[in-house]
Amino acid sequence: MQKGTLEYEQALDAVIEILRSRARQGGTPLSYGDLSGELARLGHHVPAYEGPMPYLLEDASVRESPDGSLPLLPALVVLKNSGWPSGGFFKLARRAPYKRPGDDMLLWTREIQKLAEHYAGQ
Repeated sequence: MQKGTLEYEQALDAVIEILRSRARQGGTPLSYGDLSGELARLGHHVPAYEGPMPYLLEDASVRESPDGSLPLLPALVVLKNSGWPSGGFFKLARRAPYKRPGDDMLLWTREIQKLAEHYAGQ
């Protein structure tokens, strides 16, 4: 799956909708493996830990909040063993235009809370 192709764009649409749905349901995180499984059920082969997954998550943030003002959907995707987002999430959250402050725990819990609030009732 190559970035910029129809296949990639369709998978990106699916990632965004899956994560929006989770946010609307209160912001319960899901593992990379669970996200990969949800995508597979929708016809998109996206391995949990390799290939396009990190690009899809970053592009979901860019599409959903190009100016950085909205909460970051990838905050909902966590590593199965730790229950925490990957280091890539924290790098994304701290760079422009997002520039989220705070230590990892504070940053992540704020994003989850903001996601639940933002998507409630949508």
